[in-house]
Amino acid sequence: MGLFKFIKDAGAKLFGGSAKADEISTAVKTTGLDPSTVSFDRTGDTVKLKGEVMTQEEAERMILAIGNTVGVAEVDTSELLIKKAEPATEFYTVAKGDTLWAIAEKFYGKGQGAKYTEIVKANSPPVKNPDLIQPGWVLRIPPKG
Repeated sequence: MGLFKFIKDAGAKLFGGSAKADEISTAVKTTGLDPSTVSFDRTGDTVKLKGEVMTQEEAERMILAIGNTVGVAEVDTSELLIKKAEPATEFYTVAKGDTLWAIAEKFYGKGQGAKYTEIVKANSPPVKNPDLIQPGWVLRIPPKG
């Protein structure tokens, strides 16, 4: 997949500046994902994922769970294999003043703001309350459908 960039000082304060692999794995588990087939190696502000996951969605959710935390600037997936290949979804970095409604209209078209619920479903966590999105968060944008 490659290298995903995040804003180091944006996101949840899950593991601060020096998380070990087991702490990252525990944080990923809290999202409902199973990290048992993936190893995590943190060097500075970069977390490298090695191993395999079942689907593209699982990989993307894992990337976002790790990347949307304070202290992580990059998630490297160059050694992560996906068993069931699917097209990658788009990513969007939340800017100051953004709303999920406006983001939905940007990606799905004018008058489609109500599709923000699809964005919420694709991003739980970090989005727990649709009224409280944070600048700097990176969100998955599901394909039009």
